[in-house]
Amino acid sequence: MKQIWTGITTALAVVLLTGCLFPSDQRGENQVPYEDQLQSVQSAVTQYREDTSVLPIQTRDAETSVFQRYPVNFRTLVPSYLQQAPGNSFENGGTFQYVLTNVEEEAEVKLVDLRSSNKLQDLNRRINQYRSQNQYAPVEEAVGPGILKLDYESLHYREEQTVPSPYHPDHRLPIHMATNGDLVIDYSLDIRHYIEEYGLGDFSEGDDLRWLLVEHAPFVPAHSKPMTIEDGEIIFKSE
Repeated sequence: MKQIWTGITTALAVVLLTGCLFPSDQRGENQVPYEDQLQSVQSAVTQYREDTSVLPIQTRDAETSVFQRYPVNFRTLVPSYLQQAPGNSFENGGTFQYVLTNVEEEAEVKLVDLRSSNKLQDLNRRINQYRSQNQYAPVEEAVGPGILKLDYESLHYREEQTVPSPYHPDHRLPIHMATNGDLVIDYSLDIRHYIEEYGLGDFSEGDDLRWLLVEHAPFVPAHSKPMTIEDGEIIFKSE
């Protein structure tokens, strides 16, 4: 089984180096996805591409989720295109990682909400400890193709663990595990809310509805798997 931590290495590096996700004196404004900061990075990325014919991104392998595959490399943008990385970026002690989507077309700037990293780190540690003692993963049942519900009681949690949604302040999102060992955040609650708010638009049954979230918000659904709607139910779909 693959190391479960695949796909969130960058966030972990910040946690390990700082001892926490962001300094206490920056826990207010640097947790806010300011539109002007997004726009300034978007303008810098667009101008950099026009000048160099390449994108200012860090290198990630093809197995990395499409939503986290193209993190913005601020070292190539500062100081020629930006005075500094945005205050809410993890490079500057904030809670967001700036990434690019649709790189073949517009190369749109979006955000990964890093608030989930500590929770995923703790869960990853407990799963690894459990597997070292039992030689199998602590799972209850399948909840989708290649997606397994975790047995939180076996992991010594009192209740099912969740992470805060970047899309809705009242939503707490379940965490599952893929058969390859990756931790998976279940965004079905957010997708349902966005369908009720905006409708399906150009999407239909069978389409990956994670892109509905990306279309209407500044965030990407990090640590996710494709989801769709079938007979009115939001489900995981085969990749």
